[in-house]
Amino acid sequence: MHKSDLHHYLKTARESLVWKLDGLPEYDVRRPLTPTGTNLLGLVKHLAGVELGYFGDTFGRPHGESLPWYEDGADANADMWATPGESREQIIALYHRAWAHADATIEELSLDAPGHVAWWPADRNPTSLHRILVHVLAETTRHAGHADIVRELIDGAVGRQESDILPSDDQAWWRDYHERLEDAARQAG
Repeated sequence: MHKSDLHHYLKTARESLVWKLDGLPEYDVRRPLTPTGTNLLGLVKHLAGVELGYFGDTFGRPHGESLPWYEDGADANADMWATPGESREQIIALYHRAWAHADATIEELSLDAPGHVAWWPADRNPTSLHRILVHVLAETTRHAGHADIVRELIDGAVGRQESDILPSDDQAWWRDYHERLEDAARQAG
């Protein structure tokens, strides 16, 4: 039960992240919208590597994918953006293959299955599938939140794929709401 709940939320977060790329031109999925360069396609690329590493290497389950952005001599943060030679389709396909590999690990191992994260300090190793599943779920939802904000900055699109929980879809309502918050911030500051 616990494993299936965690797995369900991981799958939902993955799908929401990829959904944020839908309908956008190539430039918009790649362009950096924060001072640290956060961009939609880079988030997907990063999480593909995260899942392959944590659900593959950690449990001695080789994934067989080439991830040159993690090799010695690669540019810093090379996993957080797409080069002109890396297509959206390639990166999304890599993420889907990472999902399949991770899902197989999650389904085949018990939550207490032991693992070792080579890049973690000794005091955090050994680890377990449970800990890794929680860790990757937290990282994925964190980056899906980044994607929510980046997408809103690109074209104003907000919400979630599976349901809309926003109080309004009226742009005038949102302008008034934004002005009320700005006014409250000024009064408090």
